[in-house]
Amino acid sequence: MDDVTGAIADPVRREILLMLRDEALSAGQIADRFAISRPAVSRHLRVLREAGLVRDTADGRRRVYTLVTTPLDELAGWLGQLMRPAGWQHHLDALETEVYRTRRERHTAAENKESA
Repeated sequence: MDDVTGAIADPVRREILLMLRDEALSAGQIADRFAISRPAVSRHLRVLREAGLVRDTADGRRRVYTLVTTPLDELAGWLGQLMRPAGWQHHLDALETEVYRTRRERHTAAENKESA
């Protein structure tokens, strides 16, 4: 998971992952979308490949990159554990409070209607 978090820490690498989400792209196609040098893009692709986030295949003289989401599953699971208990409990507590307040208001309104 450390390799994955390190790889996605860079905004250029996150952008590359987003580009690969929809289609496989060659290294040249990826590089053309950035204002940085091709060697810099190649270094970013190497980091992503070493983290297991992209896979490259040879297509003639080109390297074609595809997204691999499996390493992100572990990270997503860990983030889910971090976020769920406190976040969900707060939302459920707020919902419970709102339900009781609404019931109390309806009960009070019904009593007022009967006494009128």
